[in-house]
Amino acid sequence: MTNLIVKAAVKEQLADQNVSSDFYDALDSEVADLLADAARRSDANDRKTVQPRDL
Repeated sequence: MTNLIVKAAVKEQLADQNVSSDFYDALDSEVADLLADAARRSDANDRKTVQPRDL
């Protein structure tokens, strides 16, 4: 699986929290699912460009 997230950016965003090592894999999976859903919605609307409304 491709890493879609940047661990340093996640750590920075959650600066006041500890982040478990397996959180990153779970987050990466959620992002991959979100992107796949957005691509399906774009395709369903006969567009090749994924837009914010596809989220």
